[in-house]
Amino acid sequence: MKERGLDGRHRDKDGTIGKKHGNTLVGTLRKIYGKGFAAGYPDAKQLSEVLAQLNETSLSQLRRDHDTGHLGRKIDQASK
Repeated sequence: MKERGLDGRHRDKDGTIGKKHGNTLVGTLRKIYGKGFAAGYPDAKQLSEVLAQLNETSLSQLRRDHDTGHLGRKIDQASK
């Protein structure tokens, strides 16, 4: 899943989500996707801290919204 980048750091295939929305709190994402999102992690964890360990359901929800360009808008609305 992870590949070594040219600068020596590791990158995973969902690096674009983590780079753009990595500081989003799990609690905010639960407002969007429900209480089961990132199960087992506290609301105060950042997405970048749990992204690599997300289950298939949580990850597919994020990827779908990221790929369609809706993730940023949804996060903005949930943060209000």
